[in-house]
Amino acid sequence: MTTPKKKSNKATKSKQKSEGFMDSLKQFVRTKGVDYLKNNNITSVGIGYKQVDGKPTEDLSIQFTVEEKAVPEVLESLDTPLIPKSFVIDGVEVPTDVLQRDFEPDYQVVAEAAPDRRKTRINPIEPGISVANKKVSAGTIGCIVYDQKNGTPYILSNWHVLQGPNGNIGDEIVQPGPFDDNRVNLNRLGKLVRSHLGAAGDCAIASIEDRTIKKEIMDLDVLIEQIGEPDLGDKVMKSGRTTKVTHGIVTRIHTMTKLNYGGITGNQFIGGFEIGPDANNLPSNGEISMGGDSGSAWVFKASNGKPTKIMAGLHFAGEGANDPNEHAIACYPKSVFEKLEISLQPPLQKDVVPPQGLGYNTNFLGVLVETPKLSKSKSDDAYKSGDSKIIKYTHFSLTMSKSRRFAMWVGWNIDGGSIKQLSRKGIPFILDPKIPKEFQVGDELYSGNRLDRGHIARRADLLWGSLEEAKKANVDSFYFTNMTPQMDNFNQGNKGGIWGKLEDAVFEDTDVDNLKVSVFGGPVFQKDDRVFRGVKLPSEFYKVIVYVEKGVLKAKGFLLTQNLNQLEIFELDEFKTYQATLAEIEQRCGFTFPANLKNADSFAEKPENQPEAESERKPLETLDEIAW
Repeated sequence: MTTPKKKSNKATKSKQKSEGFMDSLKQFVRTKGVDYLKNNNITSVGIGYKQVDGKPTEDLSIQFTVEEKAVPEVLESLDTPLIPKSFVIDGVEVPTDVLQRDFEPDYQVVAEAAPDRRKTRINPIEPGISVANKKVSAGTIGCIVYDQKNGTPYILSNWHVLQGPNGNIGDEIVQPGPFDDNRVNLNRLGKLVRSHLGAAGDCAIASIEDRTIKKEIMDLDVLIEQIGEPDLGDKVMKSGRTTKVTHGIVTRIHTMTKLNYGGITGNQFIGGFEIGPDANNLPSNGEISMGGDSGSAWVFKASNGKPTKIMAGLHFAGEGANDPNEHAIACYPKSVFEKLEISLQPPLQKDVVPPQGLGYNTNFLGVLVETPKLSKSKSDDAYKSGDSKIIKYTHFSLTMSKSRRFAMWVGWNIDGGSIKQLSRKGIPFILDPKIPKEFQVGDELYSGNRLDRGHIARRADLLWGSLEEAKKANVDSFYFTNMTPQMDNFNQGNKGGIWGKLEDAVFEDTDVDNLKVSVFGGPVFQKDDRVFRGVKLPSEFYKVIVYVEKGVLKAKGFLLTQNLNQLEIFELDEFKTYQATLAEIEQRCGFTFPANLKNADSFAEKPENQPEAESERKPLETLDEIAW
């Protein structure tokens, strides 16, 4: 009987380097290797180069990490089995390696003396800054991603950052995280949209509703355009909330790590790869990651030492408190992107409805200014898109009346410091594709008469921010949902009306903090509004201008009465603009403004300005008569 010859070392190494054999090793870790994680002392299992005297060799191994290394005689007292010296996989004997390590999620943070820009409220947001579910502490925005189906932009981070054991889909997400600023009511960013915790990774995405976006990673200044799969020895770097820019080397791949997330979530097995410090770029404190870095995007380094535009992984954990070895753990981006149904670029299909935009920003002034709250009857009449009655566009939002087919209210923000001058030439008035046609009034009302398609949110008010934002806002402003029928001499400022000049006046006559103003406006619906071409035409309009002056919130209300009794003839009565209290506007419109807004209305403090004194009130003849 002959004894089978062992494969030569050269042949073994050749097979180890083959793609098929690596797949076999990966499958072994995912199936048989993961069974070892059920033992309390074993913390992870993956594929790495076997270490001798603390240095990696050229031999691939099935690498285990344990909380405590011990001689065989002590293993029984630790209730842990002896790990075999090797496994035979596809006919090849693969050695094992045992390292002492444990892991914990990187979201538990410690106090620091001086918070930096990464830990403050930032607009536009950018990857590398603090973020979290309002019930969690703080993690990091990894990168900007897009819904594979509709192109909606999201932030990408970890499950334990954006959701956590006590969180749910739909939870509010804040930037910065509550640990860095506990005024969560002022720091809303969006909502938790999707999440996953398991073999594919620790990952989640959230909407971006109250901020604009900068896509480049902070301090790396690169925009991620591709995803890759790391291999042993690859050099990577990341930009995180706590340790900022750090450098590493991939030391283990296809690793399954056991982490305790606490609460009812408990121990979970997370797939990913391990990163160790880059000896040529060691951090000053020795830490390539710390609490608060969770969610950071690791990117590959080029041969010149600069970051590439290729994502290597999503950071989610670092070494435990009692672990002497510095290392980090990251998810594979391919698995994360598949689970969350996201992409680095929006879809290119022509039939995809574009995202609804950034919308009215409730924290735009640095003070929370909520949108109007509808009465029961108004709420029943409001069109609902998905789970919201607020429709969002670039720099403005609105709520539509199904019965009247016009907006009940439009809320918009004006950044006077970044206004762009853009032409309106060639931009058509169009129906909004996000709302059924039967709830909108189109061109059938406006042709062949002196009715103008009047913007509620002024086009010029919306053209701010980046050039890309301003161009999008320019187009968005021409949806019929932002229009109401207005007589030409009311709508066209060059014919003497002051209504369209109110926003300009606040900048000219007050010391507006940060050159920022928010506005609410719309028609006043009345039962006896005249019907023309089957449409009830509003004969009154309101506008509320909100701003901060020397740190104090202020709000000013205005009403305009328009005479529409002579549409078919050329002689028109004069329209009149009045300064009004917010309480009066509420009474006429059937909704309520937030309490802090009404408290900011100094016009309401004088008895002569109350609604019952309306008949004695004089209309505004010039902008100088406004009581700012």
